Amino acid sequence: MYDYTVTSDKTVEQVYQTLLEALPTIKFGVLWELDLKATLAEKGVNHDQEGLILEVCNPKQAKTLIDENPLAHYFLPCKLVIYQVNGVTKVGMPRPTIQAQMIGDHHLERLAEEIERALTNVLDQVK
Repeated sequence: MYDYTVTSDKTVEQVYQTLLEALPTIKFGVLWELDLKATLAEKGVNHDQEGLILEVCNPKQAKTLIDENPLAHYFLPCKLVIYQVNGVTKVGMPRPTIQAQMIGDHHLERLAEEIERALTNVLDQVK
């Protein structure tokens, strides 16, 4: 499956705050974030569902991936998304292992497994 997504009883904002606290425990930080609803509103598009897109990174792991294969640039930093569908909050990500498989480098896939395992554990914690 392309993604790893979990459902939460929390609001988008609550999941976001919990995620900000949990990411440093696995040495990940937020490099960039986008509030999709607010950005679309700035462009004159009304969108009523909450959605936050975060790009996160563990610098040492990112360097290891890029040193292994420069094509890892295409899926770094890792993307985490918090959104609502019909009032239900979801948090998830595209799986780094699936993205690495698309490159066809088995060693890169094994390295991506470590990252995926750490991030899925965090998503399970914050839901």
